[in-house]
Amino acid sequence: MSEVATVTLDVCGMPCPAPLLGAKKLIDDLQPGQTLCLISDCPGTADDLFAWAKVTGNVVLGTDKLADGRSSYLIQRAGGANATPIAHVTLDMRGVSCPGPIVQAKKLLDGMKAGEVLQLVSDCPGSADDMKSWAKAGVAELMFSHESGRGVHEFYLRKA
Repeated sequence: MSEVATVTLDVCGMPCPAPLLGAKKLIDDLQPGQTLCLISDCPGTADDLFAWAKVTGNVVLGTDKLADGRSSYLIQRAGGANATPIAHVTLDMRGVSCPGPIVQAKKLLDGMKAGEVLQLVSDCPGSADDMKSWAKAGVAELMFSHESGRGVHEFYLRKA
């Protein structure tokens, strides 16, 4: 993850649900848009965080595998300037391998009005790199993307 977190919490050695409870306590004290880097070695942390984020509106911006079985999670407090955009259309392509998600997204974007937003959900491992490259080519603006679940990414694309 390239973004520097507002605050870091290392809960290694603590079993679930301690990492989630620690994250909640710190996130509640942050301003909207600020971020928390949570470091945990509990295998259940990822599932807990993604489920909690979905309910609270907070966003898990990224995850990194660290040494010794530890993981780092970058979590953004809900309500910031980088809040999840509102989509006009959602395309759920989980289970479809690349380039399927891009091909179907292009078809939908072709039928949308300029400025409208497409939310693409994909679990294809190459989709994150594909979307960044595709956006650089000018097909659509990649407004926001994040990992919404383990291996599942959401992309918000605005038609040019």
